[in-house]
Amino acid sequence: MPELTVRKRISFATAGRGRVRIREASEPGAIAPPPLPRVTRLMALAIKLDGLLASGAITDQAELARAGCITRARATQIMNLLHLAPDIQEAVLDLPAVAHGRDPVTERDLRPIAAEVCWGRQRVMWVEAVRHKRQ
Repeated sequence: MPELTVRKRISFATAGRGRVRIREASEPGAIAPPPLPRVTRLMALAIKLDGLLASGAITDQAELARAGCITRARATQIMNLLHLAPDIQEAVLDLPAVAHGRDPVTERDLRPIAAEVCWGRQRVMWVEAVRHKRQ
């Protein structure tokens, strides 16, 4: 594998109970945009990893799990997001950033939807999940 060098400015701060938190340093006075929902980032990761598998850069999900320092079960959970209907994947990628509070939809909410084989039923389940989360 080729060497990769990443250069970033970071800052250290303390979090609760004396833990150290490492953050990307920003310009003084700059306001960071609110983070994207975790499920949006996981969906993008699944698409990226699928590309690595398709290109042959990674041979299988077991190698993917080892490279990502996650369990094979977690790698499977992330990759199962690719079983969602294309329009649901797009909706997940287009979820708005969350300024405060909980994410509107979680990866756990999507597991039963991704397990459904029929995209039509997935779409119905997606609408119900999003409606339920808004209430």
